[in-house]
Amino acid sequence: MIEKLIFVFVLTMVIHTSETLSYAIRFAGVKLNKIAVALSLTGIIVLVSRTANLLQAPLTAKFVDFARAHPNFPLIQYMRIILLASSVGTLIAIALFPTFVSVFGRIIAKLEVAGSIPKLISSVTVGQLKNTKYYLRKPTFSLYYFRYLGIPYRLIVMNVFVTAFYTVGVMASLYTAHLLPAFSTTASQASGIINGIATILLTIFIDPQLGLITDKALQHEQYRNQLGKVYVVLMTSRFMGTMLGQLIIIPSAYFIGMVVKLL
Repeated sequence: MIEKLIFVFVLTMVIHTSETLSYAIRFAGVKLNKIAVALSLTGIIVLVSRTANLLQAPLTAKFVDFARAHPNFPLIQYMRIILLASSVGTLIAIALFPTFVSVFGRIIAKLEVAGSIPKLISSVTVGQLKNTKYYLRKPTFSLYYFRYLGIPYRLIVMNVFVTAFYTVGVMASLYTAHLLPAFSTTASQASGIINGIATILLTIFIDPQLGLITDKALQHEQYRNQLGKVYVVLMTSRFMGTMLGQLIIIPSAYFIGMVVKLL
């Protein structure tokens, strides 16, 4: 099972790295004043994330099946290791953020010329891939970033909790299936109970604030470079959310169990 755990660990890292790097696409779009083109590229990020998730979710569920047949199997420890992969993936994205802002800026410019993603991909040469090394940037971070663009502290706190709920949603439901074998099928499909809470918080509190901050940066050029620092803060709060997931996975599993019993 160790080999499967390593594979799931890597897939989870890919999911969270790609999702967190969507901030780099947005920032590159704002810097070039081509936010619509940039948002169209987020589909590539979603594709990478969902492709990895297609494999990650059933492989994680397989650990639950194995634990049912082997009572001594340390299922919760395996799940915590998978949660750790989400934190590692987010940290990787934070480290790569400056580099990928430059890379995505170049991609956006070339996409405008190519006219479509297939034409863009077909136009890439080996020489251009080798030149990617010139886009490498060193990440920087400072606590003063919290002051940029008047970013509300409640937005940061809310982003921590939303990320935590999203991170543990599927695994909490799978752990509930392990705790309640009689309701295992219902519990394994109940991740939406936790993810639904996260979606409500995201839609009501985070997305509107993030939209206002981005719009402010689009309208005032002096704020555009500062927006990158705001995104670093938001990515940092995502990392904190993945760490919080370690604390709430078991309470979330029991909460799902309570709801499942009432259904």
